[in-house]
Amino acid sequence: DRRREALATASPIQPIIKDVGEIYSRLLDHRPVIQGEIRYFVKEFEEKRGLRELRVLENLKNTIFETNEHVLPKCEQAMHDNLNEAIKR
Repeated sequence: DRRREALATASPIQPIIKDVGEIYSRLLDHRPVIQGEIRYFVKEFEEKRGLRELRVLENLKNTIFETNEHVLPKCEQAMHDNLNEAIKR
């Protein structure tokens, strides 16, 4: 009988408990907001990182091209000239 009485008296409290649970989840449970912020941060970080890495690769490509086209031939010519001079001596 006590259980039935407890259930009968608990039924008017059920909506209050439900409301308290909703209030708690809205005011104190920040997981949905934090998860959204984390997703936004990761997306922004990956995009900015991707652009930065793309710029680094582009600069590296330009440096390699400049080295192959200009610096390497000058070095080869200087080496040839100095080597020929050394052989003549």
